[in-house]
Amino acid sequence: MKTLIGLDVGGTLIKATALRGDGTVLGQWKRPTEDRPVEGAPLFVRTAREMLAEINLPDALIGVAAPGLASPDGRSIAFMPERMHGLEGLDWTVALGAQRPVPVLNDAHAALLGEVWCGAAAGSRDVVMLTLGTGVGGAILTDGRLLRGIRNRAGHFGHVWVGGGLERSLAGMPGSLDMAVGNASLQARSEGRFRSTHELVAAHLGGDTEATRIWLKSLEALALALASFVNILDPEAIILGGGIARAGAALFEPLKSLLDEYEWRPANQCVRIVPALLDEWAGTYGAARQTLAL
Repeated sequence: MKTLIGLDVGGTLIKATALRGDGTVLGQWKRPTEDRPVEGAPLFVRTAREMLAEINLPDALIGVAAPGLASPDGRSIAFMPERMHGLEGLDWTVALGAQRPVPVLNDAHAALLGEVWCGAAAGSRDVVMLTLGTGVGGAILTDGRLLRGIRNRAGHFGHVWVGGGLERSLAGMPGSLDMAVGNASLQARSEGRFRSTHELVAAHLGGDTEATRIWLKSLEALALALASFVNILDPEAIILGGGIARAGAALFEPLKSLLDEYEWRPANQCVRIVPALLDEWAGTYGAARQTLAL
């Protein structure tokens, strides 16, 4: 049976999972990401190589997940401006000195593939995933296939309009889901009171009425977006992952009530909204799984 390694190279951490081809986990590792300009290979490449040496499975197939838009040939990230110096155009097969091609995926695309393989959407063929964190990412599986689009942009759900202010998302969309829900905009939305959604939810659960107002306003924007995605894509399930999804019942219970109001439900059938099961490791599973597609 083949041995696989999935690397998820993020702005904060580099994570790795080693698995057998049947999804059995052999081990998991993570290290901080070093992201600053240097001559030669980026520092995160050195860290990734050190992790592979520590894992010590020289015959394993390797896949990489990273933020940004993957190149058409699937060997690099073609577009990731202003973050992770040296990531754009980096050929990971060459960078890791691999003997076989190293497929490269957008991190949210990889997370969905991981959840479909071994997580919350195992066995499903029509699934949407949103990653809720600094911003809002996502991915789409339709009829069993990852929807990529002509430029690998498919699934960037954070850049849809949900109303609100004129401040633009990174993709230039005013009033976006990114700005309504993501951690990056929370200080502005709360007039400096909260630095993270974790703090906001804790205050909400503690009876802070202003925190409750801010939180429920965010969830209304999310519910409107999810109901819109249901109308467009007609999935059997929507998976919510990322740090904000760890809010648990404080997220899922009011979201269900809002979707009871907004979701179109022919024959009274609703779409399942479920938490991701693989948590922060989902991208590593998906990157590893992609090696079997070559």
